[in-house]
Amino acid sequence: QVQLVESGGGLVQAGGSLRLSCAASGRTFSGYVMAWFRQAPGKEREFVAAIAWSGGSTNYAISVKGRFTISRDNAKNAVYLQMNNLKPEDTAVYYCAAAPSRGRPVVSLTTTPNYAYWGQGTQVTVSS
Repeated sequence: QVQLVESGGGLVQAGGSLRLSCAASGRTFSGYVMAWFRQAPGKEREFVAAIAWSGGSTNYAISVKGRFTISRDNAKNAVYLQMNNLKPEDTAVYYCAAAPSRGRPVVSLTTTPNYAYWGQGTQVTVSS
């Protein structure tokens, strides 16, 4: 049974930092692109960041570029999202997701239908 379990969310003041973690289990994720999405109340789930299996290719939403960093540790089947200089508009439930790359570039995998596996999400709240 494939599982993606997020952790690290919480309440932080604007300008602060959080590091989200996603632990994957149940299969090998070799060749999979790993990503983070987020969903704020009343809004659609949106792409945040993605990283290729090798870790050599990443992609970020414009709204988080320069503030967030995605990374992965394949030996641990884990992916991380370091979030710095957080803003109130970053408040959302953050989801970890996995997509088979099938040769597709990381920059093309920014929509939810591409992702086969999802975690349950972790809440991030940024106060002003």
